[in-house]
Amino acid sequence: MVILVLNCGSSSIKYQVIDMEAAKSVLLAKGLVERIGLPEGDLTHKPVGKANFELHQPIPDHTVGISLVMKALTDPEHGVIASLDEVKAVGHRVAHGGEYFPVSCLVDADVKEKIRSLCAIAPLHNPASLQGIEAIDTVLPGVPQVTVFDTSFHQTIPAMNYLFALPYGYYEKYRVRKYGFHGTSHKFVARAGAELAGLDLNASKIVTCHIGNGGSVTAVLNGKSFDTSMGFSPLDGLVMGTRCGNVDASAITYIGEKEGMSFAELDTMMNKKSGVYGLTGLSSDMRDIDRAYDEGNEKAIVARDMYYNRVKKFVGEYAAEMGGVDLIVFTGGVGENSKELRESVCSGLEFMGVEFDREANNVRGEDKILSKPESKVKVAVIATNEELVIATDTYNLVK
Repeated sequence: MVILVLNCGSSSIKYQVIDMEAAKSVLLAKGLVERIGLPEGDLTHKPVGKANFELHQPIPDHTVGISLVMKALTDPEHGVIASLDEVKAVGHRVAHGGEYFPVSCLVDADVKEKIRSLCAIAPLHNPASLQGIEAIDTVLPGVPQVTVFDTSFHQTIPAMNYLFALPYGYYEKYRVRKYGFHGTSHKFVARAGAELAGLDLNASKIVTCHIGNGGSVTAVLNGKSFDTSMGFSPLDGLVMGTRCGNVDASAITYIGEKEGMSFAELDTMMNKKSGVYGLTGLSSDMRDIDRAYDEGNEKAIVARDMYYNRVKKFVGEYAAEMGGVDLIVFTGGVGENSKELRESVCSGLEFMGVEFDREANNVRGEDKILSKPESKVKVAVIATNEELVIATDTYNLVK
């Protein structure tokens, strides 16, 4: 079964085409549509076993963008399918499912309406996902669609961990609570990490660290999410590229009063002007922060140390919550590629039973155990594959 996986942003579409009926899932193509709605748009199409294809032209909306993807997929030179009839289902990544969606589901009118109702608390992500769903209705009418939610994996978190200590009426009226994100990634790497480490996922204590420009850490107890660092929105928890993570709320109200800032301006400051970018004034990209760190830039040194240390804090917190830990997993753009991050987080955890192997840690782009054979707690790096999770859920629901 050929499945199209879509991850729609406000001005972009990431996609993969995966054949799920082969003996093993096979990636046929992947690509990216960018700059939707701007004067000049871009399509980068990467078919497996063929030359890449690029297209530069105005792409006014998601429907046009997806139409261009379909043309690329069926093109005689760089296509990977003979006709669109081969696409049997479409799986969508949707950021926020609220309390409505503990599992992935087939799209119908009710699902669309519930996703729309959550746009108020996910204004950057959910509207784009809806545009992708509606674009498929136009471009591939009648093809089954499945939504896979970032928040679903975290619906097993107990109330003591998902509620905030605010007046309970705000939860009852507005469903203000911790939702958590990166759920498909945490779910995938917990399973893959357990298999690599020889653990029974359903009788294990795993801490998964999805670290990138945005990042979160999750306590996975017996295969289920028990706690996670992101909260009501993706703002909470770790220091990120432009997000502040954990902060005393009174500091924000104090700054707002002193600066005469509106709620919207404070939200922009915390989400888009903070993190390592706000601390350094240099960049939100950790590769740039690493270069400045190596050059002795004092702000970059503090920012990177804070970025690394916040991850370590959550690893320790979740080990305490679960009564120990069997495995620590690193994934995400920084987690998979930064040996410095992994070593910094694991250094000093010998008291927990972590015996980190610095030689094994000299690795990129490979799933690998990073702890010594005698280590009581295993450490691993696992390349995440959220698209495969989406394709698998889509296949199972449509099949």
